[in-house]
Amino acid sequence: MEHFYLLAPESAFWQQTIKKSDFIVNFFRISDEEEAQRLIEKVSKEHHKANHNVFAYVLGDNDEIKRYSDNGEPSGTAGVPMLEVLQKRQIHNVLAIVTRYFGGIKLGAGGLIRAYAGTVAQGLDAVGLVERLWRDRVLITIDYQNNDQLTYWLNQEAYPLLATDFDTAVHHQVAVAPDEVAAFEEELTNQFSGRISFEIIGETYLEIPAK
Repeated sequence: MEHFYLLAPESAFWQQTIKKSDFIVNFFRISDEEEAQRLIEKVSKEHHKANHNVFAYVLGDNDEIKRYSDNGEPSGTAGVPMLEVLQKRQIHNVLAIVTRYFGGIKLGAGGLIRAYAGTVAQGLDAVGLVERLWRDRVLITIDYQNNDQLTYWLNQEAYPLLATDFDTAVHHQVAVAPDEVAAFEEELTNQFSGRISFEIIGETYLEIPAK
């Protein structure tokens, strides 16, 4: 399954000055369009003296929703270049708002495209991304006698524990890559001579710093 890249942390900003114009980008992780519009209004109010508050955002695992606005800049010179950066970088569920305080020097169409796209791209480099890794949620059941050995092995092999429950046995929920599940179960079955059971109970995802 495709990897998704999202902003880390949930909001951040970065800025630069180009020919006396200040370009400030604010990034937000978003879950729906209502949230995006609320944040656009919030930033626009905070920077109501700015000449432009341009936005672009993508929503959905396959960018089912894409929106942008030039907010007074010449058509195609601001919102679209920002949106293209988000899509090229495979960023999902993220809103970018670039605020421009005009410094008196016109940049021209090409200069505006480079300024808006560059502010988003350099801002993403500066604030960092996380990679979303889809995993199967595997429920492991084992007796108390062997539990310490199991948890030690899971820790050594860097399999994340998602939850643990105790009753007549110990039940761990573990995140395992789908293409590793068969080998994972075989290894532990051999280690514990069959005194262990497995059940795939759903999917989950992990977020790790993107390389």
